[in-house]
Amino acid sequence: MSITQEAVLKALSYVEEPDLGKDLVTLNMIEDVQIDGQKVSFTVILTTPACPLKDLIRNACVRAIQTMVDKDAEVTVNMTSRVTTMRQNRDILPGVKNIVAIASGKGGVGKSTVTANLAVALARSGAKVGIVDADISGPSMPVMFGVEDARPHVFQTPDGRNLIEPIERFGVKIMSIGFLAPAESAIVWRGPMASSALKQFITEVDWGELDYLLLDMPPGTSDIHLTMVQTVPVTGAVIVTTPQKVALADAQKGLQMFRQPQINVPVLGVIENMAWFTPAELPENKYYIFGQGGGHELARKHDVPLLGEIPLVQGIRENGDAGIPVVLQSTSAVAPAFEQLAENLAQQVSIRNNIAPRTQVVEVK
Repeated sequence: MSITQEAVLKALSYVEEPDLGKDLVTLNMIEDVQIDGQKVSFTVILTTPACPLKDLIRNACVRAIQTMVDKDAEVTVNMTSRVTTMRQNRDILPGVKNIVAIASGKGGVGKSTVTANLAVALARSGAKVGIVDADISGPSMPVMFGVEDARPHVFQTPDGRNLIEPIERFGVKIMSIGFLAPAESAIVWRGPMASSALKQFITEVDWGELDYLLLDMPPGTSDIHLTMVQTVPVTGAVIVTTPQKVALADAQKGLQMFRQPQINVPVLGVIENMAWFTPAELPENKYYIFGQGGGHELARKHDVPLLGEIPLVQGIRENGDAGIPVVLQSTSAVAPAFEQLAENLAQQVSIRNNIAPRTQVVEVK
């Protein structure tokens, strides 16, 4: 009996997308079904190029065809992606699908290091990524990406608007106040001035088409955070903390800020940085210098995922100082941790876009 497209689609309707809880056919994730005798090929449209379940989905598709259609079928599953978005009325940042705030309750927890490596890991997976360095008084991204001397180009659009062209490095578009002020100068601005600068980075920069725009937020809960949620509809927030008690106390305040009724930004998860120390000469050893399990407990207490644990490794600091995020170093033992973190974040964004209400600009009175 010959294989038909109807039979193939029926079999694939029994393959569930594990995160979204629906089958691939219902989710319109199957395209371009081709049949040539016993050869069957089709394309699965993933919700992100960083999908951590692609191999599981691929194997499930092959198994469904060979079990329900023809046990001798030669099945070719092509994988591509179309990043989902729940943004609407995209007058601001029209080409940006997802805006993710990377926040922390206090400084010194490695939030900017995590943001830089997370952005590069997402870009390496095939996503289009940008970073807004929203820490106006302490910008880090120019150093993290080795572009301290870069100066953005300003151009005029056909309708007469002046737009800033972001700096691009390692496949990531970046905008920072560090590009506009001398590195040795202190930026002493009152809240409204800093908020105005953040608005410019969002509305007067040519971001183009992006799957993920990461906002590297300053520590604490401040005018900058309110300006951000009042300017753009944020897809979700990620909280970075270390395991120690004082960091967790502040991280909890940051998490609760996003959950306030008048703000109501979904918290996508917690990242525990400096989870343990591993010396280069003893790569199997773990020393819990800042305590153990704090990130797990924070995530459990507030019923959000723990997106990842990043160890305290000397190479992370060295690569950050050198302007080359450690995730680019294939020989680094910690690079896979950032790659897994990127997959987990992309996964949570996809789940959020499927089940949570559409994002709106926050009205804070």
